[in-house]
Amino acid sequence: MEYVKSKVRDVQDFPQKGILFKDLTTAFKDPRALHIIGWDLSQLYRDKGITKVVGIESRGFIGGSILAFELGAGFVPVRKPGKLPADTLQMSYGKEYGKDTIEIHRDAISEDDIVVLHDDVLATGGTMAAAYELVKSMNPKKIYINFIIELAALNGRAALPAEVEVTSLIKY
Repeated sequence: MEYVKSKVRDVQDFPQKGILFKDLTTAFKDPRALHIIGWDLSQLYRDKGITKVVGIESRGFIGGSILAFELGAGFVPVRKPGKLPADTLQMSYGKEYGKDTIEIHRDAISEDDIVVLHDDVLATGGTMAAAYELVKSMNPKKIYINFIIELAALNGRAALPAEVEVTSLIKY
């Protein structure tokens, strides 16, 4: 993971003043870093019977798709309102710099599914907490939560359910 960390770019004052953004696009464009991310993610869940990986818009689509491919699982996108074409479930939530809403297709998850929720960065946890509630409302067998980067000082894990296994590849 040290190699991947060396490829993460810090962007000051993005998306607003006072925020230091951890930009994974510089790691995603590096073939070695992308391979390490995909391999390490898949090793966390290789023997857990994962049937669906839910990726959160938009950078969560990258790691989530790789993880789904590596595990032979399906991929389900969680998107901003109006981006999914069929009937959706919706959840609004607060995040570190405002309010937002996400949606998932109503028929995306079944009661037989074992799900990994994936996003690129855990900051305050609001987006993932909302995604978790959406997926939980569909009653899958089990839910795991995963991030590539965790900003530990922001204590985002506190927003996530204590009974759910939460993993991250890199902690800052």
